[in-house]
Amino acid sequence: MSEYILSCSSTADLQKEHFENRNIPYICFHYELAGKQYKDDLGQSISLSDFYQAMADGAETKTSQINVEEYEQYFEGFLKEGKDILHLTLSSGISGTVNSAMIARDTLQEKYPDRRIYVVDSLAASSGYGLLMDKLADLRDQGMDIEQLHQWAEDNKLKLQHWFFTSDLTYLIRGGRVSRTAGFVGSVLNICPLLNVDYMGRLISRAKIRTKRKVIQAVVDKMKEHAQGGADYSGKCYISQSACMEDARAVADLVEEAFPKLQGRVEINDIGTTIGSHTGPGTVALFFWGDERVD
Repeated sequence: MSEYILSCSSTADLQKEHFENRNIPYICFHYELAGKQYKDDLGQSISLSDFYQAMADGAETKTSQINVEEYEQYFEGFLKEGKDILHLTLSSGISGTVNSAMIARDTLQEKYPDRRIYVVDSLAASSGYGLLMDKLADLRDQGMDIEQLHQWAEDNKLKLQHWFFTSDLTYLIRGGRVSRTAGFVGSVLNICPLLNVDYMGRLISRAKIRTKRKVIQAVVDKMKEHAQGGADYSGKCYISQSACMEDARAVADLVEEAFPKLQGRVEINDIGTTIGSHTGPGTVALFFWGDERVD
């Protein structure tokens, strides 16, 4: 049994059973749906299909990050067991929760001077963050100690590629990532923006592509361009989607055809309630190990 805890937050958007099977505990973000507060608990409180249907029906959503007190309580449970902690947070380019985690770490380090507490800004999101956690669990299980794993995470986190698109501009407009004028024109012209997560962990629009069919091909082309080993890519590939499984499956089929040496089939997950509150339904995101993000 490992003498340290490898931990993350619910915004890594894997299934509850996946986290449990890989021995990765997680702390939950929060969200508000139609005025009622919930934990972002991987669809346990509200099914994700019901959540996205509520959004499609016009329900308002808000999210709140994990605060310092919550992190202190979460971390201290492990420290009391005599465990060291390696915790990865949602990207600082999306949320300020890494600051809360670091404040909690500094406070608890004084109380538990013999314990090691590492906090890493993953610069990742959704199942890309999850793919990073899964790889770290592999290395932990192979015997890597906490210092080595901490360093590996820092050295390799920017090699996790995120490429995604949305077929519904409503929520990008609402979040200010697309202007109302551009959003109206885009909707009329059936434009699906192609986005990625940059080297600072921010969501960046990279191209405006007309028709869903073309953007599905474009996101797979980005994997061909950036994947480690090119067509010989032999790592895992994750997809996350928000109430558009047919589109996600179309991407997965193209990936499995283009990359015959994949480690297993493409794993499709749901975009959770925190990330999904900002993307809305109709988003597909593709994650894989590739060249280092530099812009």
